[in-house]
Amino acid sequence: MNTQASTADVLVIGAGIGGLAATLSLARLGLTVDVLEQSPSIGEIGAGLQLGPNAFAALDALGVGQAVRDRAVFTERLLLMDAVDCHEVANLPVGPAFRERFGNPYAVIHRADLHNALYEAACAHEGVRVHTDSRVSSVNFDDKSATVETARGDVYTAKALIGCDGVKSVVRDTMLGDSARVSGHVVYRAVVPVEKMPRDLQMNAPVVWSGPNCHLVHYPLRSGREYNLVVTFHSREKEVWGVTDGSQEEVLSYFKGIHDRPRQLLGLPTSWRRWSTADRDPVDTWSKGCATLLGDAAHPMMQYLAQGACTALEDAVTLGRAFEEREHNVADALKLYERARVTRAARVVLSVREMGRIYHAAGIERLVRNSLWKNHTLERFYDAVEWLYSWSPDTCLHDAQELFAAPLAA
Repeated sequence: MNTQASTADVLVIGAGIGGLAATLSLARLGLTVDVLEQSPSIGEIGAGLQLGPNAFAALDALGVGQAVRDRAVFTERLLLMDAVDCHEVANLPVGPAFRERFGNPYAVIHRADLHNALYEAACAHEGVRVHTDSRVSSVNFDDKSATVETARGDVYTAKALIGCDGVKSVVRDTMLGDSARVSGHVVYRAVVPVEKMPRDLQMNAPVVWSGPNCHLVHYPLRSGREYNLVVTFHSREKEVWGVTDGSQEEVLSYFKGIHDRPRQLLGLPTSWRRWSTADRDPVDTWSKGCATLLGDAAHPMMQYLAQGACTALEDAVTLGRAFEEREHNVADALKLYERARVTRAARVVLSVREMGRIYHAAGIERLVRNSLWKNHTLERFYDAVEWLYSWSPDTCLHDAQELFAAPLAA
């Protein structure tokens, strides 16, 4: 077996959105980065995702804000609809007043387009080396260095290790040994051409159709040439985390009692991808020695606030700022990064769970849900999401810096 040995300042495990953002954040500081990706080629499966103002603040800090804007669709509003009777529950404009309040827009983008923008920017740095077909088989680290071996026998060492390897993180398993929480919520995703999309549903907005124990989402992609379609339901089966091909028959079986207007969307895709989702209970530490976690490896969450990619981008920027602040002292930088992120990430994870309950309300809870936004002013909505969308790279370390005066945990 041919093997290779490689040494860098930083090892990043995983070349998804979080891994590439972390790579770019650190490479911009002049650090050399080896990225290990288990897939044989660089790419991103999935369909669309939503980017709030916090994501654009992070992307601007990474130097790719304009590249992402060039590939995104800027939405006019956020719509929440009752899927049972087509009642409009909430209509929240995200136009000029929203941008003025939060400094950035709300947009949607194909996941691959965001991924490519980050990949291109990361690879423009001479110190970045991306190694595909590199499934990690063992991870070892202490306070000074980390060593990773791949399934084909290649060995990589570095001064810092960043686990960006998703829900089933090998780095997290080595560090914490805890288990993911399979949610029982199944997500189907597909992209359909605009020609197939009903004219009355071709809205420039993420539209959520909330039903009992299920919901549908659609929004435009790629200048409106395509529409992203996502459906979610509470599975009747005992689920195992993973991604497989889906079936239209299964989807239709979970959307009985839904109005024909949203239900017609279920017959549009010619193929579906099926995600059995999982998250984890929040933890108060995800760093140890010279290793840390980022994105889904640190705080996997369900999709109900559309914040998975956004929080991973925040993580990446904060990690780079921590390295700058602590003058590349790895142990101190990772602890500072952790302290800056754990509380906010936990709040997002827990808020996502609650939003899932609101989306999938049935019976009297459905009526309560439909009354929540009645007579709310736009300013009141902005106040409610201030904590989420006002995140800034300039202040991302402030809370942690105050805590840093206290002795570090052993």
